Amino acid sequence: MDCFEKLEALIDSAGVDDVEEATALLGRFKGKSQAVDTAIDEFMLDLMTLVFVIETGEERFEKPLRRLARTRLAILKHLVTVTA
Repeated sequence: MDCFEKLEALIDSAGVDDVEEATALLGRFKGKSQAVDTAIDEFMLDLMTLVFVIETGEERFEKPLRRLARTRLAILKHLVTVTA
């Protein structure tokens, strides 16, 4: 399973420990470019928001936040492959 598949799986599980794992997985891409760093920050913010929503039981926000996190991940994946 590659890095982005693992991140996709973390979006599905979205637990507190998953934030640390996502940070570790994305560490190898930090510093490649300003655009990649910004995309990482935006993805992580969305993932942390998703975890917060799940932890607080706000179920009606889960689906849109998962969709947003997946969109940010797709953007990040594109940026990483373009700058590679």
